Amino acid sequence: MLRSMIHQVERLTKLSGKFHNLTGEELEHLEVAGNRLAGLPDMEHTAAHIDSLKVNESLSQLFMYTQSFRLHVNWLKTAKENVSLSSQPAKETNTHLLHLSTFLNASLHQIGEEVPPSESPSLPEVSTPFDVLQFSVEISKRLRMFCFWSKRVLVIIQRLSRCP
Repeated sequence: MLRSMIHQVERLTKLSGKFHNLTGEELEHLEVAGNRLAGLPDMEHTAAHIDSLKVNESLSQLFMYTQSFRLHVNWLKTAKENVSLSSQPAKETNTHLLHLSTFLNASLHQIGEEVPPSESPSLPEVSTPFDVLQFSVEISKRLRMFCFWSKRVLVIIQRLSRCP
């Protein structure tokens, strides 16, 4: 099951760059006003944190982060549709987040852990296509960081689960 989760994360990594259809140069010129989506997860990615991972806690954390991104991506999909922008990358991303969430849920049940409840984040109103573009860029960047962190965590869990 860990391989399937890693595969979903790899697919999400590829999709994360398609949220906004901007080139690298265009991204440099676009000023995104900080972290306006406070509900997006912040991952601990120091070497000390990675070295101290525990399987049950890490899977729970991955599940909560995945759920948070699902809620944000669904919100972004709706926002894009409301301003007549393509929501296809958000739909595809949501599908892979759902698969990852399902695998994490099954893994938590398999090790006898409770599935953490999902929290509903406070999401801002979006009124213009430019707002949607800015939020797309923010979610894209944060999703990419989440994917790199998740893959690292899943590989470590995979290594730990092979130990006697």
